[in-house]
Amino acid sequence: MKTYDVAALGELLIDFAPHSINEAGYPVLSANPGGAPGNFLAALTKYGCKTAMIGKVGDDMFGRLLVKTLEDAGIGTEGVLLDPGVFTTLAFVSLDKSGNRDFSFARKPGADTCLTPEEIDESLIASARVFHFGTLSLTNEPAASATRKAIELAKAHGLLISLDPNLRKPLWKREEDAKAAIEWSLRQADIVKISDEEIEFLWGLTPEEGGRKLLNEYGISLAYITLGPKGCYAATVSHQVTVASPSGIRVVDTTGAGDIFGGSAMSQFLTYKKSPSDLTEEELSKIVRFACTAASLSTQKHGGITSVPEQKDVLQHLGEE
Repeated sequence: MKTYDVAALGELLIDFAPHSINEAGYPVLSANPGGAPGNFLAALTKYGCKTAMIGKVGDDMFGRLLVKTLEDAGIGTEGVLLDPGVFTTLAFVSLDKSGNRDFSFARKPGADTCLTPEEIDESLIASARVFHFGTLSLTNEPAASATRKAIELAKAHGLLISLDPNLRKPLWKREEDAKAAIEWSLRQADIVKISDEEIEFLWGLTPEEGGRKLLNEYGISLAYITLGPKGCYAATVSHQVTVASPSGIRVVDTTGAGDIFGGSAMSQFLTYKKSPSDLTEEELSKIVRFACTAASLSTQKHGGITSVPEQKDVLQHLGEE
């Protein structure tokens, strides 16, 4: 059995994003492979980590495309199932003039929601150091039960638990359900990447107040609170840093930028081979600077998985190469 740095569970989907406008004024869409956990793992893999995906796609042209995309990115796919009975989930992305996006989903059901607890491969989880998940796999059964089982297995095998809530309001029947799922997920996690907008949605707090709440009330060891184009506030029980995003980036598409931040930060954290609480302020700052830069550079291209910048380009932008 292979060993992995990180195994992630969740949605794999196709993001249809506007590429141009045709003569009649309608958007021409380009199909980009994505899904937050896949984007997260793509960044980790690009920066030298061994990763594996757990999830379900349809046994259709898009499902097979997603599996091939993961394989081409170097992500392990033995935990990805192809189901002939359901379609691969599709997301339709609209972009404003600043590259910020809004989503509509074709997911009634989508294959990602149909993963069952019985289909979770315990040996794959046991072979990893970190287990990562988001809350989109908690919106519907049976995937919600599969997610909870995977977390139980990860805890039983002593893995660090990583979370990105990745709030998508259209996928929840009620906002109260989304809040409850995120609150539950936060109590499972050691490392959290969460946005300032999600902090506001949950508690109406500032990023700094939200960071303190995560550490003190939820037992989070390491919290990254992303601030959109402004950068990131990060905190452990010992240190807090605020890092600005690099300037002068021409933004084309922000899809996947938060996921790429999370995967980039995790890739750098793992190089230190220590617990989150043992990070020095300088180490925490370096992790966040790298992740902010990688995420910012990724917005110069369309899509998620395919927009992760090369490590040499990130280091060059940081002035370290």
